[in-house]
Amino acid sequence: MVFGGKGILIVDLGELKDEIESLSKFLSSKLEVDVTSKGNKLFVNSDVLSTSELKRIVNKFVYRFHLNQKYGVELEDDTVKIIKFKSVKKMKKVKKGIIPSTTKHGW
Repeated sequence: MVFGGKGILIVDLGELKDEIESLSKFLSSKLEVDVTSKGNKLFVNSDVLSTSELKRIVNKFVYRFHLNQKYGVELEDDTVKIIKFKSVKKMKKVKKGIIPSTTKHGW
């Protein structure tokens, strides 16, 4: 099979090598297409699927598996890439001060 030919779209998983099998199954079930893997890349064989549609489905995968805190999806040339964010912002809990009681106790 020749990769990069007509009808073959590429998904680069980057650092998410462990998720290659689950993403492959996810794409196969959602798109009903043939998906093959080589290294940390997936090759989706479809003549009717566009790269923007593939990006949308990969983005669904990232959100569904709760990877959106550390990873994002971008389209670079004709390749859908899963990128790791450089810094993960942690949400700080805002502590509310104790509001003093306004009633006076008579004791």
